[in-house]
Amino acid sequence: MSTPHLTAIGPDPRLPEGVTVRDEWIPMPDGVRLHARTWAPADPDGPLPVLLEYLPYRLDDWTAPRDSERHPWYAQHGYASVRVDIRGTGSSDGFFDDEYSEQELRDGEAVIAWLAAQPWSSGAVGMFGISWGGFNALQLAARAPAALRAIVTVCSTDDRYDNDVHYVGGAVLGIDMTAWGATMFAFNSRPPRPEVVGPDWVDRWRARLDRNRPMTPVWLSHQERDDYWRHGSAGEDHSAIRAAVLAVGGWADPYRDAVLRLVEHVDAPVKGIVGPWSHQYPDRGLAPGPSIGFLQETLRWWDRWLQDVDTGVEDDPALRAWINEGEAPATHYAERRGRWVAAEAWPSTASADRTVPLDLLRGGGDGPVVVRSPQHTGVDAGRFFPFGNATDLPPDQRAEDGRSVCFDLPVDEAFDVLGNVTVRLTVTSDLPRATLTVRLCDVAPDGSSTLVTRGVCNAAKRAGADRADPLEPGVPTELDVRLVSTGHRFAAGHRVRLAVSSSYWPWVWPHGAAATVTLDPAASSVTLPTWTRATDDGVRFEEPIRSTPLAIERTSPVDPLPQRTVTHDVETGEWTLDVDPGYGGGRVYPDGLVFTEDARETYRIRQDDPTSARATSRWAIGLDQPEWAARVETTSDVTATADAFQLVNTVRAWARDGATGAPEVLVAEHTFTDEVPRTSA
Repeated sequence: MSTPHLTAIGPDPRLPEGVTVRDEWIPMPDGVRLHARTWAPADPDGPLPVLLEYLPYRLDDWTAPRDSERHPWYAQHGYASVRVDIRGTGSSDGFFDDEYSEQELRDGEAVIAWLAAQPWSSGAVGMFGISWGGFNALQLAARAPAALRAIVTVCSTDDRYDNDVHYVGGAVLGIDMTAWGATMFAFNSRPPRPEVVGPDWVDRWRARLDRNRPMTPVWLSHQERDDYWRHGSAGEDHSAIRAAVLAVGGWADPYRDAVLRLVEHVDAPVKGIVGPWSHQYPDRGLAPGPSIGFLQETLRWWDRWLQDVDTGVEDDPALRAWINEGEAPATHYAERRGRWVAAEAWPSTASADRTVPLDLLRGGGDGPVVVRSPQHTGVDAGRFFPFGNATDLPPDQRAEDGRSVCFDLPVDEAFDVLGNVTVRLTVTSDLPRATLTVRLCDVAPDGSSTLVTRGVCNAAKRAGADRADPLEPGVPTELDVRLVSTGHRFAAGHRVRLAVSSSYWPWVWPHGAAATVTLDPAASSVTLPTWTRATDDGVRFEEPIRSTPLAIERTSPVDPLPQRTVTHDVETGEWTLDVDPGYGGGRVYPDGLVFTEDARETYRIRQDDPTSARATSRWAIGLDQPEWAARVETTSDVTATADAFQLVNTVRAWARDGATGAPEVLVAEHTFTDEVPRTSA
């Protein structure tokens, strides 16, 4: 079945030679149409293998710069490369209901089947994407549609509960549970493009706004790993994945553990690559580098699994990983120093565990130590999702170390860590609820402390994330803390520092009362996965290349605020972290669209009061063309008592349906007030 072609309004007219682009509707079984854009060779020799990127971020504008770097490149190399907006987002019909919902995945299966059935298609489909697009590529692979033969999933996860933006170590991820929920509330409030959907765009937008709901209350209502989180978590059954999987991540990205899990557990052909990168495609030249020829790597993958060309990918190591050299702490590294290593499997025979009791570490003391951190411990945690911005990475950790209990291991001979550091803590709490955060730092001879990795443990989840088991006050309890995977070289003369804190705001939303935790170093230990092979493993990548990016003009606010500030009100004891998330800012597109984006996240807490925690996010988004304009403002505010989370979300939207000078009208105004009981969070 074919559908009418639309005029592609977003792409730069400077397409690579021999590449065409078209927009079209893809029909769903219930009659809803999804907006799609296809780049393809102008004169193909025959039916084409198809690549799909499927996500909600608006192909007509917001992701158009990124899309222009890769979809035309794939078309140059013999593929039909297709970008589709999820139902209810961008200019697609219908209404968005939730991230990775059953409807989204059913639609994804229908899109794959439609692409495979087109007369210009060979019937072989691959999926790729970063973050959301990587998530649903992995999730759809777990549903094993017949035409889906291979995926490339970048900065994604197979565990929606404990390795996404909602919970970490069973604790509420305060910084992104709130901020990402607010971001998606704002993003989903944007209108369809009039050029695509026609003159009734304001009515369509109003209907969308009337159905749009904030997702944070839903996420907070599932504080344990239940069926809500199991849905869409490919890790629930890795054996269901039949497509070949290339999993890619970065040590500065929070989803990197998924790469190691997929390489270890997927039965289908699978390879992993982990570099020094942030939450970005590793060919874009964004910090931290070095970048690699990622498109060339993926082409080898597609040619093998979609066209049955022997490209040698099956002979690649199971895991290619970058090991960072220790460097002075910085919030931005243009490039990290280090080297590539190769593992023939994961876990690897080149890795050996080294376990050290904490009481043998310098600073361990002669007996139990008390952990009771001030509530603002964590203000120097850095961004949960580093995007390559100037202030994303954690600064010097000396102040955080001073608010924590620290154990130091002198490094007499340099060694490498690759994988997940694990820590076993024997603790006694005076309250039933406590959460501990453990940071692994590299301390240089000058005392500077560079954060290497960290892990969180909500003690109520110690027996499983699907249940809540309060601590018995006064009774010693063992807690196993798994730190997020890393690749790092500790130099001789440095110290490995293990820092333990009982608070970590705003990464971790505090419990309603601050526990005093007593830690027994003699009954506690750290296990370091050391990489024992010091030789060059011969891992090489080509230099990065991309298609010519979309010719957009970046715009800046007249009076820009700092990206990230921390302030302390000495009189009240309140600490404030103020952040510009820096998702891309304002820009002018080749089609004349003027896009403005102004966002601010604010996190407040008093150092002695966990119930003073407050997270606020404000968004203002504008889209302006001579023939029409749209404007959206949202606010999201989250607080908590000892017993419940309280959320207030507001949205206001205005439209100008006509030429410049036509009146602006209010399209919708909504306020959502929710209270969610605290169970184990």
